[in-house]
Amino acid sequence: MSDVLEGTRIEPTGVEEVVLDEELSLGSPWVVIVWDDPVNLMTYVTWVFTSYFGMQRDRAERLMLQVHNDGKAVVASGVREEMERHVEALHGYGLWATLRRSEE
Repeated sequence: MSDVLEGTRIEPTGVEEVVLDEELSLGSPWVVIVWDDPVNLMTYVTWVFTSYFGMQRDRAERLMLQVHNDGKAVVASGVREEMERHVEALHGYGLWATLRRSEE
């Protein structure tokens, strides 16, 4: 749009300063919890953690033992949409997994 309208020039009258007094954040992260089940072998759970998440074997084994001994373990943390994809993928492997907001 032109500054000239029917031969008249429009001049700005001033500059308005806008101050936003709000803080934006992503909120707390979401976590994926894998639950113990009576079906899957410990070696299979370790394999899922290493193959799907790309975990090192020792970390995958620690998490698998936590699932086995404590009944559950947090295996991933991040934005909700990504954690929802992880839960769906873990269900595809036959593992019991849920999603919840992190307590951090």
